[in-house]
Amino acid sequence: MMRSYTLKMLVPLIQIALISPLFGEEIGSVDTAFKLIGANHKIVIEAFDDPKVEGVSCHLSRAKTGGLKGTFGVAEDTSDASIACRQTGVITLSKEVSSKKSDGERVFKESTSLLFKHIQVVRFYDAKRNTLIYLTYSDKLIDGSPQNAISTVQITNAIFEK
Repeated sequence: MMRSYTLKMLVPLIQIALISPLFGEEIGSVDTAFKLIGANHKIVIEAFDDPKVEGVSCHLSRAKTGGLKGTFGVAEDTSDASIACRQTGVITLSKEVSSKKSDGERVFKESTSLLFKHIQVVRFYDAKRNTLIYLTYSDKLIDGSPQNAISTVQITNAIFEK
C-alpha cells in the first residue's frame, strides 16, 4: 500500500522536473580542445524563455568539460558563462515581477558537476529605468565563483497585469 502511494507521489514530481522551464534548449556548440579519449571540451549555447515574463528570451553560452569524466557526467565544468537576453515578443509583466516581489528569482538552472555545482540565471526588475536585468553566475555548496555576467532588456512597450 505504501509503495503504491509513494509511486503516485513521485510520478508528478518527475513530470514537473522533465518539463521545468529552468532548463535550456541546446542551440549548438563548438569544440575548444581535442581530447583523445572521450568528448572534446566545448562551449555550449542554450536558449530559454523567462517563465514569468512573456516576450523575453535569453541565450547562455557556457564551458562544458570533455574527456572521460565529461563523457560520463562526473566532470566539473568551469564557471565561465556569458548571457544575452532580448525582447522576442510583447512583454507581459506580472504584478509579482513589476512589484519587485520576485527580484532574484531563478529563471534558469543547470548542473555543472556531479554534485553541488550549478550555473544559474536570476532576474531583477529595475522599476526606475523600466528594465529587466538577468544575472548569470555559478554556485557551489562550499566555494562559489564570483565570475558573472549580466544582460538587460529595456521595456519599451509592455502589458502590465493587474
